[in-house]
Amino acid sequence: MQEISVTRNPSPKQKPKDESALGFGRLFTDHMFLMNFEEGKGWINPRIVPYGPFDMDPASMVLHYGQAIFEGMKCYRREDGGLQLFRPTDNLARMTRSAQRMGMPALDEETALEGLKQLIRLDADWVPHRDGTSLYIRPTMISTDVGLGVHASKTYLFYIILSPVGAYYKEGLKPVSIYVEDEYVRAVRGGVGFTKCAGNYAASILAGSIAEEKGFSQVLWLDGVEQKYVEEVGSMNMMFAYGNKIVTPKLNGSILPGITRDSVLKLAASLGYETEEGRLDVEQIFADTKSGKLTEAFGTGTAAVISPVGTLALRGEKTTVGDGSIGKISQKLYDTLTGIQYGRLPDEFGWIVKL
Repeated sequence: MQEISVTRNPSPKQKPKDESALGFGRLFTDHMFLMNFEEGKGWINPRIVPYGPFDMDPASMVLHYGQAIFEGMKCYRREDGGLQLFRPTDNLARMTRSAQRMGMPALDEETALEGLKQLIRLDADWVPHRDGTSLYIRPTMISTDVGLGVHASKTYLFYIILSPVGAYYKEGLKPVSIYVEDEYVRAVRGGVGFTKCAGNYAASILAGSIAEEKGFSQVLWLDGVEQKYVEEVGSMNMMFAYGNKIVTPKLNGSILPGITRDSVLKLAASLGYETEEGRLDVEQIFADTKSGKLTEAFGTGTAAVISPVGTLALRGEKTTVGDGSIGKISQKLYDTLTGIQYGRLPDEFGWIVKL
């Protein structure tokens, strides 16, 4: 692991006074972590510096050819005031997998983790105290060669920025409405769907805007070949409950292997629920929802943890999931997983890293 230099911000910003109005991704802390990659040298110059803009050439390759990946994780404040991370090594390992698929160098995960820890300790006062709030962490890697021509860059920048965020659910879990997208495609097997590359999210924006105009909260994506099998929802993995059985699309190369997805599957099994991964026909899911056979549906992801689905719409027809309210399984999983993340419940899986 490399030594990390630290330059303190001489003009720290005023921290937010009203933690109930934090929102998501609008405020950023006083410092950020940077590390450069040069071909032949590897990852060099890990450093913590004051948060601020980058000086970037208009011909920087990331702006033209899209070599850009990122991660999302959180730091939580316990009731005793201590801070802890949730599965940070898994996020950084996934970032390396994303990088390798995008023709980018594997991350120096050890130095990145230490840089993250030091960065949070330095900006610890930015971690909010209010129940349900947290410090969102955004590690990012971009190509930085200057010049036009489609090929892998020889230089890269890795950085981490931090943002205090409010409670995702201010008034408890609120079911969302889901629009099944059957025209546009987000990803196909053999592509980059399993990575957290910027292009995946760019490809989802148009469909998301259309869904929002129609009054829906999220888009449910189907497979890119037959457009009949459920893949994922927006920035979340998707799960369905049939009584005490939870089913979710099997990872196939076009679905993001979510850290929260994996956590929920392991947690659900430990709580006595049956879990299954497979190919889920959207027509069957819709029919099972209408008949009442399918009792719950919910998304899983870092931001919301669990996002229950109240309404599902397919080709202009809507149906209500269960009774339209939060289900018992969704509530149990949310309460248990957030209990572990905030230190209210014991961590029996070795997921927590205390700072």
